[in-house]
Amino acid sequence: MHVMIVPGFMVADNRLRLLRMALNAAGFRAHRWKHGRNMGATADVIERIDARIDHLIAKSGGPIALVGWSLGGIYAREYAKRFPAKVSRVVTMGSPFSGNPRANNVWRIYELIARHPVDAPPIEMHPAAKPPVPTIALWSPRDGLISPESARGTPDERDREIELSCPHMGFICAPEAIEAIKRALVENVPLRDESPSP
Repeated sequence: MHVMIVPGFMVADNRLRLLRMALNAAGFRAHRWKHGRNMGATADVIERIDARIDHLIAKSGGPIALVGWSLGGIYAREYAKRFPAKVSRVVTMGSPFSGNPRANNVWRIYELIARHPVDAPPIEMHPAAKPPVPTIALWSPRDGLISPESARGTPDERDREIELSCPHMGFICAPEAIEAIKRALVENVPLRDESPSP
């Protein structure tokens, strides 16, 4: 399975090297997003992700799984809504997609750096709306930066949620988080509007 990992706010691909190595060692093909440091939502962020996904699909021959950390998970959800045929599933890690976009401890820093209100990005986004592909939310009551409720979401906003006990920075390196990501990438996850098999 080919997987693209989308970094969180103020993070670049090099910070996610350990996670990519762990996924590769488990038999996945983990790829960088290759768009530098994630400095906040831009008007062309979906188009830039799409160009990268098209490149990966040309190599893999099939849809790509998206794993997004924090803000990267919101990008992954938005991309999957626009291009569901190109995405096999979405796994978010501590991503504040549900509820009030200010339900975290970094929104003021985000607005200062990204230069737009956290609830009015320069692109149309509806973070809480679930993509039409299997969508798994990893969250932690010990996150420390993102409200656990925002990262867990409600049952109609994701297909499955997995509780961890790591802090926000642990989503990309804690052994329990890496194991949870591996499971989320391969487990059968019925879509919300589908009935599980008996």
